[in-house]
Amino acid sequence: MNHCRNSRCSRPRRGWAILTATAVACVWALGGSIARCQPTSSIPFNQLTADVGISPQLGRRLPLDLAFVDADGRDVQLADLFGDRPVILHLVYYQCPMLCKLSSDGLLRALDTLSLRPGEDFSIVTLSFDPREGRELSARARQVAAERVGRAAVERGWQFLTGDEATIATLCDAAGFRYKFDEQTGQFAHAAGVFVLTTDGTISRFLSGVDFSPRDVRLAIVEASDGKVGTATDQVLLMCYMYDPATGRYGMTIITLVRAGGIVTVGLMAAAIMLMIRRERRQHSSGILEVHPGGVPANQ
Repeated sequence: MNHCRNSRCSRPRRGWAILTATAVACVWALGGSIARCQPTSSIPFNQLTADVGISPQLGRRLPLDLAFVDADGRDVQLADLFGDRPVILHLVYYQCPMLCKLSSDGLLRALDTLSLRPGEDFSIVTLSFDPREGRELSARARQVAAERVGRAAVERGWQFLTGDEATIATLCDAAGFRYKFDEQTGQFAHAAGVFVLTTDGTISRFLSGVDFSPRDVRLAIVEASDGKVGTATDQVLLMCYMYDPATGRYGMTIITLVRAGGIVTVGLMAAAIMLMIRRERRQHSSGILEVHPGGVPANQ
């Protein structure tokens, strides 16, 4: 009897031992896979955070006298790409294994549902910050964009550029775009986002991340065009949404919510007052008096 009782007691212990061993093995395997997925970098973390990032210089005009090379191998000056339309500046490098591809896909997804069209309402300039890349890679990126948004739109308003190290560094520094090449991995450490520029090359807005809301892109273009692009609805949206430089996004402003709450409150109060007035008028016009069973009015 005692032996059976001890056997029962030992089963939970064996079960817990098996469960613990399995959990440890899973954690070890998961940790190993995560470690293998982590890229090894020769750049110290504190230096990486100091040298890499985006500090958009809102209100700063970019140096438009800088010269680059387009996807056809022709020399172009940045000023030639500006005219009567706002410009989206997208800083990437074409052979980026992950982040730039995500950012480019995010921009293309936004353009898919955007009623404003490149080449008509705004222009796009995609520039590689890798001086080793040439026109072959920019031509390939142009082909991908043409397949997504149409060749006519790309030919009218989307340039894919490369350049030399000094010129690229000058432009990126003016925009507040900081990146660093990692010798050990052979890749660039960088952040992601798009700059929205006015017609004279001034940085108006910066949309951060790799996924761009069509609403944010549209409002940024409308603002950069100083109201020349867009509809009356866009102007109303700009009254309800405000750009937040800290997040690089548009959001409902607190004061808008307060105003809306105030309007709703006043409306409810007005409706309640009107309802009370109508009820009193209805009772007065009908001449209803409460009468006791004896026929004597209640107020006597």
